[in-house]
Amino acid sequence: MKPEFHSTTILGLKYKDEIAMGGDGQVTFGDTILKSKAVKIRKMYDDQILAGFAGAVADAMALFERFETKIEEFQGNLPRATVELAKDWRTDKYLQKLEALLAVADRKHTYLIAGTGEVVEPDDGLLAIGSGGPYALAAARAIIAGKPKMSAEEIVRKALEIAADICVYTNNYITVEVIK
Repeated sequence: MKPEFHSTTILGLKYKDEIAMGGDGQVTFGDTILKSKAVKIRKMYDDQILAGFAGAVADAMALFERFETKIEEFQGNLPRATVELAKDWRTDKYLQKLEALLAVADRKHTYLIAGTGEVVEPDDGLLAIGSGGPYALAAARAIIAGKPKMSAEEIVRKALEIAADICVYTNNYITVEVIK
């Protein structure tokens, strides 16, 4: 199998009245760090929706474009756009070959979208994808369990910093976007 460009570690959460999503900046080619300051999070639909990706970079970019088209088509209806993208991804022969995951969120919903047709809305509003995702998710849950006086942005940033200290495919160049 040939090496691919990969991007890892996205964390999204709903906490108090904020939605925050963050990602590290690392892009790898096989086992080599190729870029350390990539931005993997975007605001969409007049800054009402956050989207982030993990996986093969070119594939993720193609999915971002498709997702943005679905969001516009369904006028910002995140649940509908998410399901329609997942259906297309599952049935379209070109899209089926894409190897990436998307994390998307608005003020009401947080979803993981996968190429096998899965659309998952976590029970607790926390969602993490990519190599460092499990570490970031565990860190965020531990931070929240302590009932901190932190903002959603601060929790995401701290959890990603912890993940970066553990996961070799995650770095400390962290970008966080917030919807209040």
